[in-house]
Amino acid sequence: MDTISTDATVFLQSYIQDLTAALHSLDLGTVTRIIETLWEAYQNDRQIFVLGNGGSAASASHIVTDLTKGALGHRGDAPARPVRAISLTDNLPLLSAWANDVGYDSVFLGQLRPYLRKDDVVIGISASGNSENVLRAIRFAREVGATTIALTGFGGGALAPLADLSLVVESNHYGIVEDVHMQIGHAICYLFRERILQSLEPVAEPATLN
Repeated sequence: MDTISTDATVFLQSYIQDLTAALHSLDLGTVTRIIETLWEAYQNDRQIFVLGNGGSAASASHIVTDLTKGALGHRGDAPARPVRAISLTDNLPLLSAWANDVGYDSVFLGQLRPYLRKDDVVIGISASGNSENVLRAIRFAREVGATTIALTGFGGGALAPLADLSLVVESNHYGIVEDVHMQIGHAICYLFRERILQSLEPVAEPATLN
C-alpha cells in the first residue's frame, strides 16, 4: 500500500483500491490452467494436498473445506464423487511431532512421504514464496512425479520458479496477497460445484415426431 492513514475511511479506501488492483492484475490464463489441472485430478480420482503457514495455513484449510464439501453443494450431499483434497496444516499432533523431533522445515515433507503418489497434486501457498517447509514439500513432490502448484506474492520468491504452475499476486502486502489467494480458492470451488451439479442434471431426450 502506498500510503498509510490512521483515518479508518481513508485506510479502507486505500486497502480496497490496492486489493482491487491486485485482483485486476491476475494472470487469468494461469488461473485457468490451475483450475483445469485440479479438475483433471478430480476426474482421475487423484489426491490434492494443500499446505502453507500462518494465514496461508488457514487458507489451505479453507480451500480444502470448500473443495471437499462445498463443491458438492451447500449441504455437501450432491450424489457425486467427492474431491479428494486434504490440508497438511490440520493434523496438529503429527505436525508438532515432525516439528519437535526433526524440525519445522520438515512438517509438510514428513506428512507427504506416506501418501503422495505420481500424478497427485500439491498446492503450496506462501505469500513470500520463501517458506522453507513449503519449498521442501514442493521439491519432494516434483521428485515423486506429482503436479505442483504455487500461490505466492512478493515477486514469487524461490517457490514460483520451482512449481509447475505458479500464480504470483502482484503485491508486497501480506494481507492483500492472502485475500487474493482466498478469492482464487473460492473461484475454484464454485466452478467445481457448477460442473459437478451440471453433470448430474438429466439430459433432455430429443422430441420425437409421431
